[in-house]
Amino acid sequence: MSIFELASKLARPSLFSLNPEKAHALSIKTLKSGMVPGAGFSNDERLCVKLAGLNFPNPVGLAAGYDKNAEVPDAILKLGFGFTEVGTITPLAQTGNPKPRIFRLVEDEAVINRLGFNNEGHVEALKRLDARKQNSGIVGVNIGANKTSQDFVADYEKGIEKFFDVASYFTANISSPNTPGLRNLQAAGALETLLNRIFEKVRTCETKHKRNVPVFLKIAPDLTEYEMDDIAEIVKNSHLDALIISNTTLGRDGLKDQKQASEAGGLSGKPLFAKSTKILANMRQRLGPDMPLIGVGGVSSASDVIAKLEAGASLVQIYTGLIYEGPCLPTKIMEGLSAYLDQNRIGHISELVGTKTDDWI
Repeated sequence: MSIFELASKLARPSLFSLNPEKAHALSIKTLKSGMVPGAGFSNDERLCVKLAGLNFPNPVGLAAGYDKNAEVPDAILKLGFGFTEVGTITPLAQTGNPKPRIFRLVEDEAVINRLGFNNEGHVEALKRLDARKQNSGIVGVNIGANKTSQDFVADYEKGIEKFFDVASYFTANISSPNTPGLRNLQAAGALETLLNRIFEKVRTCETKHKRNVPVFLKIAPDLTEYEMDDIAEIVKNSHLDALIISNTTLGRDGLKDQKQASEAGGLSGKPLFAKSTKILANMRQRLGPDMPLIGVGGVSSASDVIAKLEAGASLVQIYTGLIYEGPCLPTKIMEGLSAYLDQNRIGHISELVGTKTDDWI
């Protein structure tokens, strides 16, 4: 165990004694300070992933929700992540839902949040992303709609236009349970309209900026068989470059902390792993091998990453796992992945993708 890993473990009780939002703000401040050391591993070429025209140095990224205002993308990449995703960013700044709105379920290694897209808006995020525009590293921009917007789809169009020159990729987030009506965009007709308008805006921006920016779509884990059928059909006929599966769940099955389980909001962390991975496998079955999938939900170890890949993902994102495992998690995962490839004489991480889809279904 490295000195930094030991220090992280010793610091956890103090961090967990703080209100979750204060602890989050402190972690952002610490990353800004440069006090957090970089990744403790050397790049393993067997972990590189080419997807949507982008070269990911490894398959593990930090999901949206942590760096909401694009304050520390480069510090996050320095930890060893293959990519990071800022946001969700809405056109106008908004404070989100009333506090308290984040709840740790420590026994379950889970979190419930009902933040409601609290962020500083397009203008502030763009200033920061524009300032680091010449830096290397893949930084995606997760875009969403303001709670009070009269036209949710127009807010996604504004996000595409505003960040087109600075985003490595876009994620259209229609899966948060904390903005009333947002998940309705997953319904067949609404989703088709959303994607048509997004890609019309993309074509305009491509002409203006002379560059291509991939577009991903993030969906919820709380989908019926019929809803998955509808989404798969629309996605197959769209220009989407990847599908992210999934956001937080409204489900509360199997939780030990029944007191906090009653809190409204989306549940993330270990209890989401099986549910999100089953949805991932189901969407892989429906979409076939060509549409790239990004697996999210309950990932906190190399074995979790491997399971997501085997279920059908090409890339994996984490967030809540970082809260419980600390900033050394990317290093531990990369070391674990490299060791797994060695032990099983696997030439490249992509050889795992989709090998156990049927088992998860």
